[in-house]
Amino acid sequence: MITITKDLFGQTQQGEPVFRFRMKNSAGVSVDVLEYGCTIQSICVPAGGERTVDVVLGYDRLSDYEKGRCVYGAVVGRYANRIRNGEVTLSGSTYRMEKNDGNNHLHGCFSHRVFSGRAEEDSVELTYQSPDGEDGLPGKLSVTVRYRLDEENALHIEYGAETDRETILNLTNHSYFNLNGFGVVHGHRLRIAADYYTEADQELLPTGRILLVEGTPMDFRQEKLIGKGLMNPDAVLTGSGGYDHNYIVSGTAPELRFAARARGEVSGIAMECWTTQPGMQFYTGNYIHEDSVRFGKKGARYPQHGGFCLETQHYPDSPHFPDFPSTVLVPGERYCEKTVFRFFPVR
Repeated sequence: MITITKDLFGQTQQGEPVFRFRMKNSAGVSVDVLEYGCTIQSICVPAGGERTVDVVLGYDRLSDYEKGRCVYGAVVGRYANRIRNGEVTLSGSTYRMEKNDGNNHLHGCFSHRVFSGRAEEDSVELTYQSPDGEDGLPGKLSVTVRYRLDEENALHIEYGAETDRETILNLTNHSYFNLNGFGVVHGHRLRIAADYYTEADQELLPTGRILLVEGTPMDFRQEKLIGKGLMNPDAVLTGSGGYDHNYIVSGTAPELRFAARARGEVSGIAMECWTTQPGMQFYTGNYIHEDSVRFGKKGARYPQHGGFCLETQHYPDSPHFPDFPSTVLVPGERYCEKTVFRFFPVR
């Protein structure tokens, strides 16, 4: 049986209350979700005996989520990942977005918006009304995100949205996982179900070329240590501090299909990722040690590579590449995507 509780997590600087929802199943897996940023604040997984491990990074205080730059656990959008020059053209009109990543746009504002949450039988539904022009993009957007925990220790994330004007949309969850609960993730073993990735330039934007992972540090088709790739001096990782690349998930989108599996070498906890999305950004927390907030949960100092993200998504900068899967959303259509993270507790 899934139990759901609700408590007041805090108030924003503007005085708006933010509630936290906790879902827990009979195996002892629990997930905390905040209305602020539609954020996954914690995922606690049994690690044998009486011990549980919180396998995601984050903060203890709402004020830190407001100030922090890492968007721990948040739903990011309107457009997850990067848009070159912060510009997009739709039906002959050019729209300009905030240049918040050098000369480019990254992720958008949803991580700093308060969603409206409500508990259902086995899930938490969070909604947000994004006004026309937010993030510089056209269309009034109605967004729904549903988090559902089941008795098989799977967290289902369902995204839905509708617009009243032609726009672009690309949503993902930006959780940083550390299946040990501490330290760096170099010793985690990872498998990614992808034969190809989108080549990136020095600004981490696609060049338009789709390359094979074979023979490069990008190849995780067979399970290997994350640290093995990080220590490889190949030019594909130069300048990024580690992995920050979009993989093309094998199989046919929008079918729900296997994308990745990871395991913590200390805790023994494993996790699978399944998605309907065509791509997945693998990011190794290359700059979390430079966060504007010094301390994470329970006073932790998160080091570089202290967590990894599996950001299921459409490809970065898709509006500038007609051959990439489209991120255009028009009136009368509904945006629907799903990602599942399944955890394997230690018995």
